[in-house]
Amino acid sequence: MEDMKVTAGGYDFGAAHAAMRRYVDGNILSGVSSAVLVGRDLVDVNCVGWADKEAQIPLRVDHIFRVFSNTKLITSCAALLLFEEGRFQLDDPIEKFIPQLANRRVLRPDATLLDDTEPAKGSITIRHLLSHGSGLSYGLLDPGTTIFKAYNERKVLNPATTLADMMDVLADLPLVFHPGTSWEYSVASDVTARLVEIVSGQPFDAFIQARILDPLGMVDTGFVIPEQNRNRLAAYYAGADIMEPMKPGLTRTDDAPYPGAYLRPVPRLNGGGGLVSTLPDMVALIRSLLPGGPTLLKPDTIALMMTNQLPDGVWIRFARIGDLPGRGFALAGARILQPSPFDHPDSVGELYWGGIAGTQWWISPEANVAGLMMTQRQMAFTHPFAVEFKRLAYQAVKRKG
Repeated sequence: MEDMKVTAGGYDFGAAHAAMRRYVDGNILSGVSSAVLVGRDLVDVNCVGWADKEAQIPLRVDHIFRVFSNTKLITSCAALLLFEEGRFQLDDPIEKFIPQLANRRVLRPDATLLDDTEPAKGSITIRHLLSHGSGLSYGLLDPGTTIFKAYNERKVLNPATTLADMMDVLADLPLVFHPGTSWEYSVASDVTARLVEIVSGQPFDAFIQARILDPLGMVDTGFVIPEQNRNRLAAYYAGADIMEPMKPGLTRTDDAPYPGAYLRPVPRLNGGGGLVSTLPDMVALIRSLLPGGPTLLKPDTIALMMTNQLPDGVWIRFARIGDLPGRGFALAGARILQPSPFDHPDSVGELYWGGIAGTQWWISPEANVAGLMMTQRQMAFTHPFAVEFKRLAYQAVKRKG
């Protein structure tokens, strides 16, 4: 396990710690663990609140979290390890490896029927998959749409099926836009995980274990929690009102996303959101992508994975929220090209992403800062706590500088 001892002093993160305490005391979050790095040095580690509110178990650095879409960073790294070996090029069409995804069709604008489509103007490429510009969808975030209904009726996300089975289901579903022309959060990371299996000749879990988790000492990261470690799994909570993230109230919801999740193997090795991990393990991963020491990927590959891949004028966007101006997407996460009024000015150039339960990471090459936050609240990816913590963390580093 990564050593979580602070290795560089003189920083005052008191304001950030007090802010997180306020969320816990206000019954908005059960607990928050966090770590901040300047360069490769840990400058702050903090745990506040509870791993289990009901049992009054304080949150520790070794508690295990459902990291959901933090998984995507590992999946991207897995693919880029194979890219470095020359096993594929980023602009290769995906049907070169997954024939089921050839000859795509695209829903026409405002289509209400699944067969109201036109031929795609080009193939999905591996670059499109890594940057979520493929035209695939998710069936999670846009209820009421034609594609949401289709993804759920076809059970695209069914954990009882394999990644190979998933490709067969996707074969008959249209895209929501022509590849490379827009952005939509999607199952592209699961397609990438299947690509890793095909190119490497290994199951996805075996590949990441051998090439990422073992080399980095990420001993608590995986698809299943061993029985002897289950007492370290943090409890999972839902907020009082999904539309009012600052409304107090938490309800325990340990059976999400499905009963027994992470406690037993399932066929789906979910490259988009299937892993559990800890704060020390995630620190090890993030540190491996920072200059100044051994890195998981070559420096040129890391620079590429942090480069915006979206066309000019295309920003990431979410149903019910719309475009997020100033935010592009690279090969492993969103890229802040123009900080919003809520961001610290030093966040320009930041690469970030996280999971739907509030586990989040960020790397800011320009500011030489990186960080992690870990909590377990449903739909907390865009929760105000993370924006506030990051802003205060940047401030703390800048004051010292």
